Amino acid sequence: MNLLRQHKIPVTILTGFLGAGKTTLLNRILHEDSQQKTAVIVNEYGDLSIDSQLITDTKEEIIEINSGCICCNVRGDLISILSSMLRQQLNGEVQFDRVIIETTGLANPAPVVQTFLMDEAMSRWFELDSVCTVLDSKHLPQHIDSEELQEQIAFADVLIFNKTDLINEGELKDLQTRITQMNPNAKVLHSINCEIHTSDIIGIQSFDLGHKLQIHPNLLTDEHHHHHDTVNSFVFTDNRPLNLDRVNRWFSYLVQVKGESLYRYKGILHIDGMEERVVFQGVHMLFSGTNDRPWLPEETKQSEIVFIGKGLDKYELEKGFYDCLQ
Repeated sequence: MNLLRQHKIPVTILTGFLGAGKTTLLNRILHEDSQQKTAVIVNEYGDLSIDSQLITDTKEEIIEINSGCICCNVRGDLISILSSMLRQQLNGEVQFDRVIIETTGLANPAPVVQTFLMDEAMSRWFELDSVCTVLDSKHLPQHIDSEELQEQIAFADVLIFNKTDLINEGELKDLQTRITQMNPNAKVLHSINCEIHTSDIIGIQSFDLGHKLQIHPNLLTDEHHHHHDTVNSFVFTDNRPLNLDRVNRWFSYLVQVKGESLYRYKGILHIDGMEERVVFQGVHMLFSGTNDRPWLPEETKQSEIVFIGKGLDKYELEKGFYDCLQ
């Protein structure tokens, strides 16, 4: 127990706007050769957990928080989970060397950081290693004025400009100039598919409270966080198989007509006549779908889809989904 008090458990917070590549980065971290045992906490905006199903098989323990945004009403859930993990650690039931928290793309990092500064037990046993923000270089200009994204940029110790292959050098230089003005102290990395050396973001002990207080003077006081009311999230699930032709027509329509409003859309599809899951992810007009692994015998074959965006019409999305049912 004294050893744990001397060496606090490091915590890395992965943040970034919807579709930036946080889960891709998390998978890369978990698969890099390491002797460390990592506990992973994944938070999603909405009731359906897609990201946790996209985290590939690892030895790590994945804990989901789906009851809301981690920076809002479920911060108590975060403390409860960490406290439970700590008790199991002290009792010898589990062993973990570090914690990684992947926040929802709409999370303000400040309240998450507060958790480890203001709660006595959390500050005693855990220490913030770094806050890493993943940026979608392609769609950054469309979201750079949003309060959530600017908070994520301002609080970052490390900024990863991801998807740099989708823009030219001039565009990247202009973006980096503007972002650096917002946070000149962060380490800047460039990547395609979040291909970075994880040693650049893990175990770097770069969290600087003094700098964070300059950004957010009220960081050490409690304040509630609200999301903008125009951002909404809808989830659709059904065990019946989907017709592939109808699905293709539906997504073609969504990408071309509704793409600007769709910040993020992702899911797992049960397609009629196919033995494999179909995994899809989209950000605005960029969309990709691939055949995943075969359905496991113990799994229930079902389609699970989540849409996150601005001013979305639930009825229209629901009708489109159910029109695709076989």
